[in-house]
Amino acid sequence: MGLKLFCGNAHPELAYRVADHLGIEVGAMTSTKFADGEIRLMVEESARGNEVYLLQSTCAPVNDNCMELFIMLDAFRRASARRITVVMPYYGYARQDKKVKPREPITAKMVAGFIEKSGADRVVAVDLHAEQIQGFFDIPVDHLYGFPIIGRHLVERGFRNRDDVVVVSPDVAGVSRASKLAEMLGVPFIVIAKRRPMPNQVEILEIVGDFRNKTCVMIDDMIDTGGSIINGAQALIDRGAKEVIATCSHPVFSNNAAQRLQESFIKEIICLDTIPLQESQIIPKLTILPSAPLIAEAISRIHRNESVSSLFSDWR
Repeated sequence: MGLKLFCGNAHPELAYRVADHLGIEVGAMTSTKFADGEIRLMVEESARGNEVYLLQSTCAPVNDNCMELFIMLDAFRRASARRITVVMPYYGYARQDKKVKPREPITAKMVAGFIEKSGADRVVAVDLHAEQIQGFFDIPVDHLYGFPIIGRHLVERGFRNRDDVVVVSPDVAGVSRASKLAEMLGVPFIVIAKRRPMPNQVEILEIVGDFRNKTCVMIDDMIDTGGSIINGAQALIDRGAKEVIATCSHPVFSNNAAQRLQESFIKEIICLDTIPLQESQIIPKLTILPSAPLIAEAISRIHRNESVSSLFSDWR
């Protein structure tokens, strides 16, 4: 069974890097728009009987990228692909994963249903906002952890087993990933207790743990407007931290987040390349690490029916 990789317009640069690691070419497909904005998609090579991988980050413009993904799935299902796997380096709508108030939708579940009904046989995602999103699908989901890439980068830079380093979870929900990164680095971790009076607004309540005169490595799955990370860093510095380094998998960087991060007390921001950034968003403080080797290895293992979870022996 042949392996073919196709991509939409969300992040073609990442798709070409993944294809390069796999030693294949990105499949021929054209996705444009009609005059009224409808998506016009044409697959320009045969996919019959092949194992097809569709790489599409559902980042901004999230609705266009989601719709393009659904249309891609329908096209390849009708083209008689043997198996279709959606590779989502970034899963849009993931933060709407539960009801917080009455009459709210669970949009992450709805998007999962659209992906399945459009023809996906399998999903590969990188650092989901909430692990329970895997349960929103009735098809196999391979959850890839990008945080070990950040951890290994920090180890190479000499952050392991240092008395003056501490890992910081910016909220209680992120304790699991913070504890794993702390174990990888051989350092303690602390937790920032906060509340959100409104979306994208953060109020720091307390910081639990010893961080004074230490380098604080904050870890989160994404940075959107930057408010949570910037306010957390400000609170750490104000209460005696030596410096703050922020890390995340997904640099969403909405509005003027990049500029705010550059002007903040944060010394450095380390992220993965799961979302494409505009030139104005690539600020001097930003370090971007490649996710293509991880995604390519996962695709290769799925294709060969080998274990994917063993890739993360140093994270689990």
